[in-house]
Amino acid sequence: MPTATVNGTEIYYESHGEGEPLLCVMGLAADTMSWALQVPAFSERHRAVFFDNRDVGQSGYVTRDYTVRDMAHDAIGLADELGLDTFHLLGVSMGGMIAQEVALAVPERIRTLTLVVTFGGAGRWGVEKGRIWTKDAEHKTREDMIDELLLLCLSEKTFENVEMCAFLKDMMMQNPHPQQPEGFARQLAAASGHETRDRLGKLAMPVHVIGAEEDVLVPVWKSRELARIISGAELTVLEGAAHGVNLERAEEFNAAVLEFLAEHAEAGAPA
Repeated sequence: MPTATVNGTEIYYESHGEGEPLLCVMGLAADTMSWALQVPAFSERHRAVFFDNRDVGQSGYVTRDYTVRDMAHDAIGLADELGLDTFHLLGVSMGGMIAQEVALAVPERIRTLTLVVTFGGAGRWGVEKGRIWTKDAEHKTREDMIDELLLLCLSEKTFENVEMCAFLKDMMMQNPHPQQPEGFARQLAAASGHETRDRLGKLAMPVHVIGAEEDVLVPVWKSRELARIISGAELTVLEGAAHGVNLERAEEFNAAVLEFLAEHAEAGAPA
């Protein structure tokens, strides 16, 4: 089991393929299993690195509160451990928030930045939403939480596919490393306080924002907001897709990610 000790925490990671490095950062309550439909496609062209954030999967749990910026330093520390001097960076949902902070902290190392179904901040509204969701989650069983996450992350069309939903639920229920409630609460608190909109205008590397038209968890207008704030950012909105776009629309999602990276292959990091 490959792990790296970063900021005093064991971070589990997987590295697949060869080529220009691509560091992939997953979102709230999700671990490397969530990249299952990306690993084959990404590793054909890149050295694709996937990892579990602190407080989820096979990475270590902490006993204190933290911020998205702290999680970004975990990602940077992992890149250091793996010798990734420069790399493409991809973040989904909370992973997109982490990726923003990574790009702001070490812009000279980021070849491209891809931000998927994420946002630059939600202010007091986001903090209040996080507080209510955390309080509600305290009284839910693991199965209840999975049912809620599927409802929030899948489109109405996908939800009509009973076999697909049953498969995804079973996969999540059978995860041998389920997230502990306290880990979920700390991750959610960190994501709820995320705010970069006043700093994103500094980014100069190629940026691709990917939104999902039917996302009810992070509405598509938040993707449009990011694309407006970041000068020169390219925006792709996948029609009919929901928050779990990398699962329910994997082929389109993979193509959108890889085509952008190919356009900027060997572009290096901006000065």
